[in-house]
Amino acid sequence: MTTATLPPTTHHAPADAVAPARRRFTVAEYFAMAEAGILHQDERVELIDGEIIVMSPMGNPHRQSVNWMDLLLKETIGRRAMVQVQATIVLDDGTAPEPDLAVIRLRSVNDLVTVTPEEIYFLVEVADSSLEFDRETKLARYAAAGIPEVWIANLVDGRVEAYDDPVDGAYRNLRTVAAGQSISPRAFPDVVLVVSDFLPERND
Repeated sequence: MTTATLPPTTHHAPADAVAPARRRFTVAEYFAMAEAGILHQDERVELIDGEIIVMSPMGNPHRQSVNWMDLLLKETIGRRAMVQVQATIVLDDGTAPEPDLAVIRLRSVNDLVTVTPEEIYFLVEVADSSLEFDRETKLARYAAAGIPEVWIANLVDGRVEAYDDPVDGAYRNLRTVAAGQSISPRAFPDVVLVVSDFLPERND
C-alpha cells in the first residue's frame, strides 16, 4: 500500500453540515434481529462494539482445525468442562463475538442463558483470512472482558499463539508453539495437545 499527501483544498463544508451517523446495536437488539430472521442462521456475523461484522466464509483447513480441536479437547478434558463450538458469547452490552471454540464451566441442561466471561476457561480462534482482525480487534475485547486465556490457531504461519494474564485490556504473556510441539491450557495443565494434531499442514 502506498500513501500520498494531498494538496490542501479550498473547499469547506457548510457550517450546518452534519456527519453521517453510525447506527450501533445492543446485544439485545442483535439477538432480536436473529430471532426475527433478519440475520440468517447460516450467516457468519458477530457484534463488535455495537457494529455487526460480516466474517469471511470458512474454508476447509479452518473447518478441519475446528473439528479436530473440538474432538481432542472433549476427549482430554472430559466432564470437567464443556466445549462450545462456534456459538455466541456476550462480553458486554455491545459485543457478542462467536469464537471457534470456548471451553466453559459445566452448566445445567436447562441453563439457556448465553455464556459470559466469568464462565470461560479459555477460547480458541482459528485464523487464516481473519488473522489480523483476531489479533488486533477481538483479542483486545477478550482481554478487556477478563477472559483468562486465548489461543489463536494461526493457519497462515502454522503455529498456535497462546495469550494469557489479561491486565488493563491487554494480555501480558504470549507463548508461540510450532507444529510438532505440544501445548496445554493454563486451566488444565494435564491436557496436552500436539499442535500438528489439530493444525493442518501448510501448502506453501
